[in-house]
Amino acid sequence: MTFKINDKTFSLKYAVFYTAIVFGILFFPLFIYANYMFKLEEAKTEIALKKKGIQIINAMEKYDANNEEYFTFPRFKKFRSGIYDENFNPIFSLIDSRNIAYLSAGYNKIKSKRAFVYEFKTKRYFQARYLVVMTEFDNLTIIKNMVIVMMSIAVVTFVLSFIILKNFAKPFKQMNESLDGFIKDSMHEINTPLSIININIDMYNEKFGKNKYFSRIKSASKILSTIYNDMNYLIKEQTINSAPKKELDFSFFVRKSIDYFKDMAELKGIKIIPKIEDGLFIFFVPAKLQKIVDNTLSNAIKYGKEERDVVVMLHQRGNKVVLSIQDFGIGIKEPDKIFSRYYREDDTKGGFGIGLNIVNKIINDENIKVNVYSQLNVGSTFEYWFEPLQK
Repeated sequence: MTFKINDKTFSLKYAVFYTAIVFGILFFPLFIYANYMFKLEEAKTEIALKKKGIQIINAMEKYDANNEEYFTFPRFKKFRSGIYDENFNPIFSLIDSRNIAYLSAGYNKIKSKRAFVYEFKTKRYFQARYLVVMTEFDNLTIIKNMVIVMMSIAVVTFVLSFIILKNFAKPFKQMNESLDGFIKDSMHEINTPLSIININIDMYNEKFGKNKYFSRIKSASKILSTIYNDMNYLIKEQTINSAPKKELDFSFFVRKSIDYFKDMAELKGIKIIPKIEDGLFIFFVPAKLQKIVDNTLSNAIKYGKEERDVVVMLHQRGNKVVLSIQDFGIGIKEPDKIFSRYYREDDTKGGFGIGLNIVNKIINDENIKVNVYSQLNVGSTFEYWFEPLQK
C-alpha cells in the first residue's frame, strides 16, 4: 500500500487521455473541414484553368495571319494546353495525348490532373474544335496542411493538459505524502502498545495462571495485531515483493501459526484441529507465506461458529503440497467477491476487508492455485496448492 502519487505519470497519462478525447470530438468537424478544403481547391483550380483558357483564346483572337508570320502559342509554368480537332487529334499540344482521351466539355478530373475543355462551335482558331488546358491538382498540400492542423491541435491540447494536470496533482501529492507519513508513524505507534499488552499478559499468566478476562484482552490484541500486520504489509508491499525466497519448513510454519491463534479460537470455544504432515518444505518469501496462512486461519476463526472446530490440514498430494483450512461456520454468500478489497460478508465481524485481498495478490504473483468450497450455514474450505521444495 502506497499513498504516493507520481504527478508526472499522472499528468502524462491523463494528458494523453484528454488529447484523445479532444481529437475524437474534433474528428468529425476536421473531416468536414478537409472535405470543404478539397472542394475549395477544386473550385480554385477550375477558375485558374478557365483564366488560362481565356488568355489562350484572347491570344488566338488577336493573331492576324495576314500580318504575322507565325503564332506563338501561350505557355505557362504550371499549366499545359493544346488545341485539337473533332477527334481529339492534336493540332498543336503541349499535353501528353494519353491524358485527354474521353474528355468532355467543361471541367474534368483525371486522377491527379485537372483539365478544362473549351468546345468551339466554329473552326476559326486553326481549324480546332477543342482547346484543352491541364494542370496538376495539388492534393498533397491540402493533406499536409490538414496534418499540420491536426498535429498542432494535438500538441497544444497535450501540452496544456499536461501543465494543468501537473499543477492540479500537486496538492493531492502533498496531501498523500502527509497521509502516508501519518499512517507509517501511526502504525509504528500502534505496534508498541500491542507488544506491551501481549508481553505483560504472558508474564501475568506465567506468574498467576490464566485469567479469562486477560485471555479476552490478549485475543482482542491479537485481532488488532492481525489488522496491524495487514496494514504494515501493504505499506511495505514493494519491499516484500523484492525480498528473496527462502527454504521454509512448511509444517513448522503452520504449527507456529496455529499456536498463535489458539487464544482467539478458545475465546469462541473453537478448537483448532491440526492435521500436519511432517517434513514438508517449500521455497517461498516468509512474509508472503505468513499472510496466506494467518489471514485464512484468522478468517476461519472469525466466521466459524462457536463451539465448533477449525481443521487445518497440510499434506503432500501428488506433486503438490496442499494447505487446507476448513471452518464450520456461516459459509460464504458470494464466493466470487471474497478476494475483493474491502469486501466483507458480515460488517459486524470487524476488519477492513483487506486480508484476503492481500492473499489473492500473493497467490496471483506466485502462481498458487486456490480452491474455495463453501455452503451457507455449513462452512467453508480454502485450499492452496504449493510447489514442494525439490531436494
